[in-house]
Amino acid sequence: MRSIPVWRPNSMRYRVGIDIGGTFSDLVVLTTDGRVETLKVSSAPDRLIPSLLEGLRTLLERAGLVGGDAEAVVHGTTVATNAILEYRGARTALITTRGFRDVLEIRRLRVGRLYDLGWEKPAPLVPRRLRREVTERLDAVGRVVTPLDEGEAARVVDAVLAEGIDALAVVLVHAYANGDHERRIGQLVAQRAPRLSCSLSCDVLPEMGEYERTSTTVINAYVGPVVERYVGALQSGLQEAGIAAPLLMMQSTGGVMHAESARRRPIEVVESGPAAGVVAALELARQLGELGQNIITIDMGGTTAKASILEEGRAFQMTEYEVGAGITGGSRLFKGGGHLLRVPALDIAEVGAGGGSLVSVDAGGGLRVGPESAGAMPGPVCYGLGNEQPTLTDANLVLGYLNPRHLLGGSLIIDAEAARRQLGERVARRLGLDLLETAYGVHLVAVSNMVRVARAVSTERGRDPRRCALVAFGGNGPVHAAEVARQLGIELVIVPPWPGLFSAFGLLYAEPRHELVQANRGQLMSTTLRAVFAGLDALEHTARTRLVGEGYAPDCVVLERFLDLRYRGQSSELRIPLDGVAAAETLADAAGRFEAEHQRVYGHHDGIDRIELVNLRVVARAVREPLVKGEKRVNTDAAASGGSIRPAYFGRQHGLLDTRVVGRDQLTVEAQLGPLIVEEYDATTVVPPGWTARRDSLGNILLRP
Repeated sequence: MRSIPVWRPNSMRYRVGIDIGGTFSDLVVLTTDGRVETLKVSSAPDRLIPSLLEGLRTLLERAGLVGGDAEAVVHGTTVATNAILEYRGARTALITTRGFRDVLEIRRLRVGRLYDLGWEKPAPLVPRRLRREVTERLDAVGRVVTPLDEGEAARVVDAVLAEGIDALAVVLVHAYANGDHERRIGQLVAQRAPRLSCSLSCDVLPEMGEYERTSTTVINAYVGPVVERYVGALQSGLQEAGIAAPLLMMQSTGGVMHAESARRRPIEVVESGPAAGVVAALELARQLGELGQNIITIDMGGTTAKASILEEGRAFQMTEYEVGAGITGGSRLFKGGGHLLRVPALDIAEVGAGGGSLVSVDAGGGLRVGPESAGAMPGPVCYGLGNEQPTLTDANLVLGYLNPRHLLGGSLIIDAEAARRQLGERVARRLGLDLLETAYGVHLVAVSNMVRVARAVSTERGRDPRRCALVAFGGNGPVHAAEVARQLGIELVIVPPWPGLFSAFGLLYAEPRHELVQANRGQLMSTTLRAVFAGLDALEHTARTRLVGEGYAPDCVVLERFLDLRYRGQSSELRIPLDGVAAAETLADAAGRFEAEHQRVYGHHDGIDRIELVNLRVVARAVREPLVKGEKRVNTDAAASGGSIRPAYFGRQHGLLDTRVVGRDQLTVEAQLGPLIVEEYDATTVVPPGWTARRDSLGNILLRP
């Protein structure tokens, strides 16, 4: 097999990973000689970028590095996601074909919560008065049925501009087959408001499906100005700090793209933050070999818990997902509860449950943990920043799982007495329980949320979690991992080095990536090979041009071809790889693969004469040389002190036990019996009674019951 050339940096000495979380943001600097510097800074929204830049200066000074030696700054952010969840995006208008004004509200006629009579679908991102119609019509193959009324279109454009909008989405019926009418409206907008952010569906998502295309294009417009301002401010700050390296953004697919591309297509970075953890898990799986073939990842930070599944060392891609649907994800079982994005993304489920999740007692006397969060400001009660509502972190502190004096290597002083007081007065007293039982109940509710999200990517996908190892990371993942594994029937928990910064390392492993799609509907076996390969060739040319334009050598670009296929009458497709050359048997091979995949996913298959081709798809990657070869060395700040004993509560079965507290470096290859607490700069691992912990040759902590 021909070896693939790789893109090599020009004598640069380090990469930077910046991962933003709901409570803390993580910064990692990795140098060519294997040194690692890490830092956590507050994610306070009012000074997020200044905090990131101050932290980066601190890291570079500590490592003795200068800005000009940087190869790249790779960034994962939740800014687009938060804009959607909090309805804080741009003031956006929509122009569509007459009769299709309410597509955003009609949606798919799916109910997100089937038996909840009080459930209400989320409000559309564009209110009805900002959704306007124009007279025009195309048929399904792009032929003009009714020409665009340009005079009316100009009046509609003027009307929406008069509303003081910040962004505009243009979605006309069947524009995936012919974008001429949309482009003409785009020209009218450019003539009148050249600086306005305008998204055309023929550019954003040239695929069938009116609601899917409308929702995705509207989201692209809605978050566009937000991402534009954010990226611009970060780029300016990096330049002022003397860092001229390109800013790369993590994509929802697990690849990275240049910041300029993210400005044009902000929908690609909506799930930017969660994707980085899966990329890091893929690298960990590669290092683990046979042990890492089947993995469920649990990433719990300050505001959310995220889960994904890796089978045979590879991650799965979703073709669409919903934001703001309780559990964010791409489940084919539960849809209709959020804002739909028809873009590829790693198969990740996410729920509002993290260390900052607020603890309360509802009107029925039930214990609630989240989804509301204390965030970075004011944070948990024990941070002493003014919050009086207890959180999950406060409960874990009361249980003895967390250091009662400080976190983050001593940089964050903890007020344990305040946590005990508020949890007792606001929760334990109302429940009629003692303080420790209340705190343990909070812990178990959080675990149940994590189990729920883990099952969303395993059981609901037809996978048995008992066949997997559980990889736990994030600042709070290792605290709950053993109990999550017990409830799932998993017998191996892996806590990687730097668990609280694991996603930031994933940013450094990601490859530059672009994915392009083109609608091409027809019966598969009646489609001509010439048409299929002509379309794929055109997509490949565009993808290669984009990567070369971003500075990657042409011979470092790897291209993969796919067909989106379905049976006639179905409304969703499966993505099937198209390998080999343009031979007559190629489409027959694709049909066979589709039937096998359909059998695996849905439990049945039909004849190949009923298979429809829906889209052509190309994925282009730039293969990069690893910055560091060999193992990384732990920096002194990441090592924990440990070596003490403190009481920790493990439920009524075990009660309050004197528990050894150690650092990761104090674990050996020989299994040590719990209870045990492993403290590090960035995370804490809890080893309950009856479980063992040891450290492998790669520095991972392995927990077994």
